[in-house]
Amino acid sequence: MGKIAPSILSADFSRLGEQIREVESAGADYIHIDVMDGHFVPNITIGPMIVEAAHSVTELPLDVHLMISDPDPFVDDFARAGANILTVHAETLNHVHRTIQHIRDKGVRPSLALNPATPLDVLDYILDDLDMVMLMTVNPGFEAQKFIPEVIPKIERLREEIDRRGLDADIEVDGGINPDIIGRVAKAGATVFVAGSAIFYSEDYEETIRLMRERIKDPE
Repeated sequence: MGKIAPSILSADFSRLGEQIREVESAGADYIHIDVMDGHFVPNITIGPMIVEAAHSVTELPLDVHLMISDPDPFVDDFARAGANILTVHAETLNHVHRTIQHIRDKGVRPSLALNPATPLDVLDYILDDLDMVMLMTVNPGFEAQKFIPEVIPKIERLREEIDRRGLDADIEVDGGINPDIIGRVAKAGATVFVAGSAIFYSEDYEETIRLMRERIKDPE
C-alpha cells in the first residue's frame, strides 16, 4: 500500500496542531511540510520552528521538502527540528552526493526532488544513495495547482530503473494529487502521495484518505 502525506501548506495555520492531529487520526502516514524561500520558488512559507512544533504534536514521520536555493546550511537545523525525511532539489545543488551524505549523517532519510522539466538522467550516479525520489507533478511554489500529466511517463521510467537496480527507494509525487489522479500515478509506480488541498479542503479527511487508498489499490 502507498503512503499518504497530507501537506500542511493547505492547512489552517491558526490551528495547525489540531489539523495535524486530525489527519493523523484520519489515517495519514506522513506529515508533509513545504519549506519555500521566495527565491527558488516564488513563495515564502515556514522554517525549522514549524517543523519542531509539528514534531511535538504527532508521532507520524515528518516529510520535509526544502524548496530553497541553498539547502546545505539548513540541513542541521531541520534535522534537529525533527525531520525524518529531508528532500532537497537537484536543481539547487552543486555537490549532490555531499548534500545527500550530510542528510544521512544526521540520521535523516535523504530524498532528491526533480521539477517536471528536469530529466531523470540527473539520478544516474546518485539513485543508489537515495531513500526516496520526489517527482514534482506541478511546478513548485504554490498549492492547489493543476496536475501535469506529462510526468506520468517519467514516473514509469523511474520505476523501471529502480526495479532494474533492485533498489528499495520510494517514488513520491507532489502536486495536484487528488482521488481522481492518485490511481494513475500509483499505476505508473509512485509509492508516496502528497496531497494538500485535496485533503485539507475536503469535508471529511478520513473519507478522502480512504478513497485515495482505494484508488491506489485498484487504480482502474
